Amino acid sequence: MSTNWIEAIDARSAAALAAGALVPVQAEQVEMEDAGMRFIVRWVSSLAAKDASRTGAARAAQGGKAEDEKTVAIPGGPRDPNFNPFLNPDPALTVGTVGEAHVAILNKFPLCARHLVLARREFEEQLLPLAHSDFAALAELMGEAGGIGLYNGGTAAGASQRHKHVQWMPDDAGNASLQLFAPGLPAGLAEHGVATHPALPMWHCFVRVRCGRGEAAKAAAESLHAGFERACVELGLSAGEDGLLPPFNLLAGEGWLLAIPRRHEHFEGISMSAVCFGGTLYTRHREQIEAIRAVGPLRALAAVGY
Repeated sequence: MSTNWIEAIDARSAAALAAGALVPVQAEQVEMEDAGMRFIVRWVSSLAAKDASRTGAARAAQGGKAEDEKTVAIPGGPRDPNFNPFLNPDPALTVGTVGEAHVAILNKFPLCARHLVLARREFEEQLLPLAHSDFAALAELMGEAGGIGLYNGGTAAGASQRHKHVQWMPDDAGNASLQLFAPGLPAGLAEHGVATHPALPMWHCFVRVRCGRGEAAKAAAESLHAGFERACVELGLSAGEDGLLPPFNLLAGEGWLLAIPRRHEHFEGISMSAVCFGGTLYTRHREQIEAIRAVGPLRALAAVGY
């Protein structure tokens, strides 16, 4: 059955907001220019509620143990291995099934309107290599509505849950987008050709792919999956006991796939996930904006990569 995703997302969002199941976005933002590119840095005060919720869930999972007794997350895994919001997602936040393997869930603490999590319907480790079905779920959304696909491969890459999932954000002013980098990339590159961007001072790889609004979902999924495998080869991402190593971020949109290996999660206490490499950086505290301004967005991003 075909789904009008934007209508379904908006209807579920309205109901979830009215029921108090969805925490509305609360953000202030500033713009910064770096290497001729425009970056947005947002202070999202509602992220503090996410931290409080996660702490409460961790304590509840352990029968109310004190904070210093809480379970330590496995390397590259969740903040709390006993908490899985995606295995039986809140019906108030569930938009619908996507393809054969995923369910679309409203991000309870969204970074923007219509922010979706596309979680596998059966448990699978977040660090396992992305499969064709993961890209098929993204391609279905992107073929109808464009936007950007995001993946955080490991804690050092900003992942907060162990249950494998990708994320989707729509095209909108101020949202993450790979369009930021288009002027520095070869326009005529063939499908699955590889490029690097001269302004990015960290190890990375762009691969030309078929994805975006109007693309046939099946062809886009195949192109994205093959592009991901090409990026793994180019960057030397290899499978270990804990999944692909090193941890990495992946972004897909605007006809490109971008992969960035990661060393650290934080810059000056700011968690950097895939969305930050799309030109929109998020902080939990207003004063952290100045930490990014002091070095510039590109150096802040480079600090968590190689």
